[in-house]
Parts: sequence; structure tokens; C-alpha cells
Amino acid sequence: MSHYERIADMSVTIESVARRRQVADTTSGFERTTTEYRLSGDGVVGRGEDVTYETADHDALAGTDPIDLEGEWTIDALSDRLDEVDLFHGNPPENETARNYRRWAVESAALDLALRQREETLGDRLGVDPDPVRFVVSTRLGDPPSTDRVEGLLARNADLEFKLDPTPEWPESAFEALRETDAVRVLDLKGWYEGTEVDVEPDPELYRDVFAAFPAAVVEDPAFTPATSALVEPQADRLSFDYPIDGVESLESLPVEPGWCNVKPSRFGTLESLFETIAYCEREGIRMYGGGQFELASGRTAIQTLAALCYPDGPNDVAPRAFNDPDAEPPYPKSPLRPSDDAVGFEF
Repeated sequence: MSHYERIADMSVTIESVARRRQVADTTSGFERTTTEYRLSGDGVVGRGEDVTYETADHDALAGTDPIDLEGEWTIDALSDRLDEVDLFHGNPPENETARNYRRWAVESAALDLALRQREETLGDRLGVDPDPVRFVVSTRLGDPPSTDRVEGLLARNADLEFKLDPTPEWPESAFEALRETDAVRVLDLKGWYEGTEVDVEPDPELYRDVFAAFPAAVVEDPAFTPATSALVEPQADRLSFDYPIDGVESLESLPVEPGWCNVKPSRFGTLESLFETIAYCEREGIRMYGGGQFELASGRTAIQTLAALCYPDGPNDVAPRAFNDPDAEPPYPKSPLRPSDDAVGFEF
């Protein structure tokens, strides 16, 4: 029985739907806004987080009535119902990817509620014991680029590992300093992004430097252009993809067969698509690690839980929020994250 089949027929009673806005500064220099959906029933609450990036979409949502989902459902039947619901209330999102983000918020909240109504965890339902979760710290070098934050974190905890976003502005000294740390596990080239603040133009010189300086690291989202393809294709076994991956079909349509996949649950929208993609990666021998989207609330616990159950040993970009909080003070949590004896619902 597949993971999705194990949860699809779970019953869930929804008596009310509420939302709570979350706002916080980040170490990446922007203010993050999310909305947490809260589904209540039988005296407990299930939570799921909408990680839509455009604050205007959260503003528009705040002026609408909660969606009507009251009733008795199964997880699968509720998902079918959501196919017919406009979660943006007639206000199209600024970016179409947000439709999956909000869908994930509602479906993950429903799963959390169903599990809590049974006093179970997701691991209980799947028949999988959670393992400690290895995590990496995702950070940028800033403008102008500096390795100070990486070196400062390593000074406090020499065992930390990192996911970094290289740019053409990185000086040779940054490559040298980072290589010497032997702590960089993933490098995100962001070559598939278009029209966002984090776009990085495909630069063959940058790609050449990244592949040479970090020969054992996973390289994420390289672009395939006439100038870069010859550099990228021979590296397929250590390539990973994130931005274009929202289901099995998107993995199958990649220009190469990648060695890795960055699983960001909110990109998939539905629980069914998420678990189908995880199963596909397991069948095809594609290694996985979890990815985050600057979650501020329950969404962070959800991505850590999935990592604990499905890919605990990967270079998971699911570090505790303290690493993204500019006001957080050390000591910071250490990797791996340990399962809790008190977990219930979409927790581990």
C-alpha cells in the first residue's frame, strides 16, 4: 500500500475554518508573510501554512470570509472538493505557483486535523518510525559577498553544513574560503527562476567555478542553455532540481535524469502529488532531501516531519527557524533534529 493510500480514506470532521497571519523578518533581508489555515473539529485544531511569497495575496485573503469546508470528509474526498474551490476568492494570485502553496496549506491542515482526531502521528499512519533529521543551513553571502556568517556559525558549531546560493559576484576568495570549510553540501544556481528577486542569469564561468570548487556537493537548478549545457549535462548524477518540480511529470520532463530531487511539499499542492513524487524518486533511485520556503509556523514542522519519515539522511534544507531569524541568539539547535515522544498529528 502506498503512502497516499494509507491516508486517503482517513475520516476528518471539520467544524470551522479560521486563518492566522504570520509576519517576521528574515536573515535574507526581507519581511516574510504567510497565512496559517486552522481547521477545527472534535475539540482539536489542524494547521497548515500558506507560503505564498507575495504579501499582496495575503492582504487580499485577509479581506475574505473563510472557505466553507464544514462536514465529514475523507482526506481524498476533501481533496476532490478542493478542486472545485477558488482558494483565492476571485482575486487571482500574482504568481500562479501560489495556487499550489495555498492548496498545500489546506490539505496539510486537514491531514494534521485527521491525525489529531485519532491521536496519531503521520509516522503511525504510514507505519514508518521517524529518524533524526540531518539539516543544512541555507544562507546567502550578501552584497557585497562575504563569508562572515558562514564562518561565524561554524565557529559556534563546527559540525554545521550549508546550502548556499552562488552568484557571479562571488570573488575567488569566497570560493577558496568556503572550499576550505568542507561544510558546503548544496549550491543552488537558481537557473530556472524567472521574474523573481532571486533570479540568477546562467553564467558559464560561474557554473565552471562551482563544479570545480565543490566536486562532491549537490548542485541545484542549473539552467540548460547553449552556453551552459555542455558543463551541466556531465554532472547529472549530482544535479538536483527544485523550482520546476511540482509532480512526477515535471521530473520526467527534465533535460537529464538527475541524481537528486529537492522535495518542497508546498510546490506539489496536493498530498497525492507529493507522495506520488516521493514514490517515483524511490523507484527510480533519485535521492531526496527536503526544502523550505521560509515557513514561519506549522509549515516548518511539516517539512521536518516529512524529512524524518522519507529522507532523513539527505542534506535537508529544513533548519529550525532560528537560523532565518535575524534576532535569534545562540546557542542554535544542532543537527540532527531528534523525534519527540510527545508528537501528535503532522509532527515527528
